[in-house]
Amino acid sequence: MSRSDISDNALKVLYRLHNNGFQAYLVGGCVRDILLGKEPKDFDVTTDATPEQVKELFRNCRLIGRRFRLAHVVFGREIIEVATFRGHHPNQDEEAKDNLSKQSDHGQLLRDNVFGSIEEDAERRDFTVNAMYYNIADFSIHDFAKGMQAIEKREISMIGDPATRYREDPVRMLRAVRFAVKLGMKISPDTANPMYELAPLMANIPSARLFEEVLKLLLSGQGLETYKLLNEFNLFEQLFPQLGPLLKTQNSRELAFIEQVLMNTDNRINSDMKVTPAFIFAALLWYPLEERCQQHMVEGGLNHFDAFNLALSDVLHRQIQRIMIPKRFTITVREIWQLQQRLPKRYGRRAFQMLEHPKFRAAYDFLLIRGQIEGGELLTLAQWWTDFQNVDPEERQGMLQALREKEGGGAPKRRSRYRGKKKAAQ
Repeated sequence: MSRSDISDNALKVLYRLHNNGFQAYLVGGCVRDILLGKEPKDFDVTTDATPEQVKELFRNCRLIGRRFRLAHVVFGREIIEVATFRGHHPNQDEEAKDNLSKQSDHGQLLRDNVFGSIEEDAERRDFTVNAMYYNIADFSIHDFAKGMQAIEKREISMIGDPATRYREDPVRMLRAVRFAVKLGMKISPDTANPMYELAPLMANIPSARLFEEVLKLLLSGQGLETYKLLNEFNLFEQLFPQLGPLLKTQNSRELAFIEQVLMNTDNRINSDMKVTPAFIFAALLWYPLEERCQQHMVEGGLNHFDAFNLALSDVLHRQIQRIMIPKRFTITVREIWQLQQRLPKRYGRRAFQMLEHPKFRAAYDFLLIRGQIEGGELLTLAQWWTDFQNVDPEERQGMLQALREKEGGGAPKRRSRYRGKKKAAQ
């Protein structure tokens, strides 16, 4: 490894820790990526200094986390994460006394602030490729878990007993999938086999934590491949329980729709175009929304408008129980869905007003994919909006006139409010 491959800010943190008598190592993904010839997205540091000692050394440091206490050293937009060497957990009787560690009845770590040596820290890491340490003192790499061997074999392998490690933190199953896709590696059989049985443990993970994990999985530029591997291990259904049952049938419209959306998203990300998580969530929950709407209409006798709005709130509420989608995204999800109901209504000024709607483009893209998958009138409607955007204003008026003639004169005239009030007064 060359120091030219390391962020200047990460070097500042490493040298300040080292010069103040502490051990300081780069660890995890940044070391792995440099050895693989990739450019790291972030740099993580580990040390024998406690979080409080790190904070004393850096004015630009903030301490975060309860379950897993960390120091973040902030340099503008770049954050260098500094973690203290983790140690092994004591038995349950000792846990109750020290208040530094705690496990659930399922074996999940609820609190993890037991500090130890670098050797213990390496044993606490998740995968062998993430247990390599770069020492700033002598520029050596310490490989405690045969990480280099795993890189040569192109294999993701768990450190320790996989089933136990998954029970400690079920998110490791998601990380195994993400690393396998990101690095172009396979998951070793010993690491993969317990995932089929333990996938339901994802229900124990706080919904706020899963939101960030889902963004890493589906907005990586390899979302489609990641989704397929999640499905293979029954993990996708744990993240989106309302959608899972709809994807069981091969060649279904639901399956084709999700794959097309993820493919389009990958293409946009890999072309350095903007994407919003709201579009992904709107797509993943669209068919559960349609199904729920039909249930309200059949069971409750509601009209489509009321059933749709009731279903919209139901579906989002249920999903937020599993993945805490921030309000700034759920608002956009709602708008994309509601505009699907308004896009067929094009008479008068409505078509022109729709073009000016701030979420029109997202709603149109959504409609276009639906049309490509479902065909029929939906595809015709999507093509109409495609043409309407690309012609000049005079031709737009002609398109609206042709639409009115085709559909029998257009929308019914509204009754004058003024005349109605005058008649009532008389």
